[in-house]
Amino acid sequence: MLPAPDFLFDGPARGKCIVILAHGAGAPMDTPFMAAIAAGLAAEGLRVARFEFPYMAERRRSGRRKPPDREPVLIDTWRAAIAALGKPGKLVIGGKSMGGRMASLVADESDVAGLLCLGYPFHPPGKPDKLRTAHLEKLRTPALIVQGTRDPFGTKDDVAAYALSKKIHLYWSEDGDHDLKPRKASGRTHAEALAAAVAAAAQFISTLKG
Repeated sequence: MLPAPDFLFDGPARGKCIVILAHGAGAPMDTPFMAAIAAGLAAEGLRVARFEFPYMAERRRSGRRKPPDREPVLIDTWRAAIAALGKPGKLVIGGKSMGGRMASLVADESDVAGLLCLGYPFHPPGKPDKLRTAHLEKLRTPALIVQGTRDPFGTKDDVAAYALSKKIHLYWSEDGDHDLKPRKASGRTHAEALAAAVAAAAQFISTLKG
């Protein structure tokens, strides 16, 4: 197993549970999106731990852009993060896009309390036939996927056709893109959309046994 990653913590040290969040493929753990989600969950009394995969941590150190690590490294990093933060039954794991997808691949084996995916990459943009959903059909871990209705990685119409596990709940952010950002014409702000997503996530986490 890889060594535990470095964590960025938010929220009370003795929070109701620990929510571990990983970043998406192209941006680090401290983007405005990740910071807003972490701060919002922390305000709900949850302990939030953000971390970076090795390639992103190296980018932070060197300033050189590198492509994402191969899937086995991403998965092993998740395993190390889970092992470092205590009893899996007290953990909710997930994250933005790729970070959430990698979490979904280890959720069942790790016996965590729940899974939180923020903008799940159901398929690459423009390639709806290249699905990343096979493991989601039999997922046993209670999960919430927060998705924008016009996310190019999986719109509301796209996802309606998928055979997903009954353990998966979907929260649709109206007019949201992959960052849940709505268009100005929608009458909603990005901050409002993120706050609503946090509320949905906090409500989901409150239902979990742990």
